[in-house]
Parts: sequence; structure tokens; C-alpha cells
Amino acid sequence: MADVINLKRFKKRSEREQSAKQADANRARFGRTKAERTLDERRKDRAGDHLDQHLLDQHKLDDGDAS
Repeated sequence: MADVINLKRFKKRSEREQSAKQADANRARFGRTKAERTLDERRKDRAGDHLDQHLLDQHKLDDGDAS
């Protein structure tokens, strides 16, 4: 004969495992503080500004002149 399984316990354990997986996903997605988000945003803006400072004049690129 097979072992007897309490279906209520099995269902509750399954729901807890699913809830734990969802909690891990949410922690990874939303688990950053406001300070961390603003710091990353500032770094991204600063890097973009740094790259923009090194662009050649736009009208030279549009005309195709290399001079």
C-alpha cells in the first residue's frame, strides 16, 4: 500500500512554496531603497551628460562633411 497523505497539508505546503517564490521575485524587483534608485538615476544622467559633451557638432554629421 501507498503512504497516506494529508491533502490539506500538501495544499498548504504548496501554497507556502508558491508564496515564497513570489516574495523572492518581489524582493528582487522592488527591494531597493529610494536612495539607491536616485543614486542610479543620477549616475545614468551623469554618464549621458559625459557622452554628450564628447559629441561632434550635429550639423557636420548631417552634411556628411568630415572637415
